[in-house]
Amino acid sequence: MLTRRTFLATGAAATLAACAQPEQFQPVAQSPNFREATPKLPDFYGPVDDKFPIPAVPEGVVPQRLWRQVVANPFPEYEKGTLVVDPDAGYLHLIQDDGNALRYGAGTGAAGREWDGGAVVQFTRSWPRWNPPDELIARNPKWAPYSIANGGMDGGPGNPLGARALYLFQNGVDTLYRIHGGCEPEYLGKAVSSGCIRLLDQDAIDLEKRVTSKARVVVLPSYKTGIDVPVY
Repeated sequence: MLTRRTFLATGAAATLAACAQPEQFQPVAQSPNFREATPKLPDFYGPVDDKFPIPAVPEGVVPQRLWRQVVANPFPEYEKGTLVVDPDAGYLHLIQDDGNALRYGAGTGAAGREWDGGAVVQFTRSWPRWNPPDELIARNPKWAPYSIANGGMDGGPGNPLGARALYLFQNGVDTLYRIHGGCEPEYLGKAVSSGCIRLLDQDAIDLEKRVTSKARVVVLPSYKTGIDVPVY
């Protein structure tokens, strides 16, 4: 059953004290001249010429683990074409039929606004219109000009849904949750949104091409209790 999760206040977890290292063995990373080598982003994160131009993902911002990549399928219990979202890891998996899954980095719901459960992809939209719900406007009045009563926000740059959106339904009813683009690269893999699953625009476009109508969506429970950044 699709549910909003309730924020649970928890005490701070006990921390492990790191062993002090002798001065002569201080890690190289502590040197002011240290610079970690980062692989170059794949070409598919370059600029995209779509209905609206999409800029390249900047180098050195997105950790390599969050790049789109084929991995061994960690969820063999689900059939090919299923989308499985792991909020705590910051991943969305598209299950394939060869023992693998295509994994995308994903921003997920902030604590108290995340959700878990099952749904299906009812339909998709390119550069979708955004209709912020009244509860979001109550938290952030700057979105009031784009309320449902005012007709929402046109698709395009600056629209929080980004280049593509997958609309999630349950039992024929709109859940009001989406898998969509528009995720700022620095927030990928973090708990950032009002509950939706956010991808880089390049990945949202790729996923929308691959997903099938009525594809099953499974969002795993989240056990995080913090908020990485303020929700929009």
